[in-house]
Amino acid sequence: LPPLTLPTGQTFRWRRTSPGLFTGVVGPHLVSLSHLPDDPRGGVAFLLHGGGGGAAASAAARAAVADYLNVGVSLAELWRGFAAADPRFAELAETLGGGARVLRQDPVECLFQFLCSSNNNIGRIEKMVGVLSSFGNYLGSVGGFDFHEFPSIDRLSAKYIVGTAKALLAKPGGGAEWLSSLRRLDLDEVIDALCTLPGVGPKVAACVALFSLDQHHAIPVDTHVWQIATRYFIPELAGKSLTPKLCSRVADAFVTKFGKYAGWAQNVLFIGELSSQKVILSSANNTADKKESTKRKRGGNNIVVAAALCGE
Repeated sequence: LPPLTLPTGQTFRWRRTSPGLFTGVVGPHLVSLSHLPDDPRGGVAFLLHGGGGGAAASAAARAAVADYLNVGVSLAELWRGFAAADPRFAELAETLGGGARVLRQDPVECLFQFLCSSNNNIGRIEKMVGVLSSFGNYLGSVGGFDFHEFPSIDRLSAKYIVGTAKALLAKPGGGAEWLSSLRRLDLDEVIDALCTLPGVGPKVAACVALFSLDQHHAIPVDTHVWQIATRYFIPELAGKSLTPKLCSRVADAFVTKFGKYAGWAQNVLFIGELSSQKVILSSANNTADKKESTKRKRGGNNIVVAAALCGE
């Protein structure tokens, strides 16, 4: 479900433009996503704004959205295993009814978003990321929000977060190629490589690894995740201060409990702890909201494509 995936702290570039409908940018594509309420496979309908390029543009956008949503990973299979391993996850799974996916974002976009996240609340992060995004190509306005393609590292190096951008450009093959190459490495190597960049510490590195670099067992440890771990998995550490050594122990506890996709389980448990997500949790099975259709959006030059992008 988009409400359990897009506004839950993985990315800060999506906006709720009408009930049940989220609008954002995937690569060069401006799209709106909504849940298909009658699809037993948990499908997602997407609307491609703009319409230029016809069928080819529609096919490219569909492929980009499918990759972004990590549809190659079976949620149903993962959640069955997670629920069997942990009663707290089983409780949340019953409430949520499925749908909280881990995204596969563009690594450059993901990195710069999380550079904005340190010591900030979600509202401030969204504003900062909005400033960054405004340096990219303008794609259109939906629901009163302006949307831009995420800018290149070259543009960022001249505008904002200059130190990190210039450090990326100095990497072999350039920053974008270097970041994408990290998908082929082991998690420890990925974290070490990312931490060579100005402003990147272990927590930001773990977020980038999980949400863009195919490191499905990466565990970003913050106070919320620390509280989850000490409440459910390692209660003997309750009351202690979080240290780098204990961060590693927390990550190990999640991987021991949930296996090679531990980051996906941690993401769901994280959502369950966020006070800002309580409304989402309580309304996840609201049939009226689920029946909100994208049909009303089929005007102008938009292309509407409905497909089971988030299969079981």
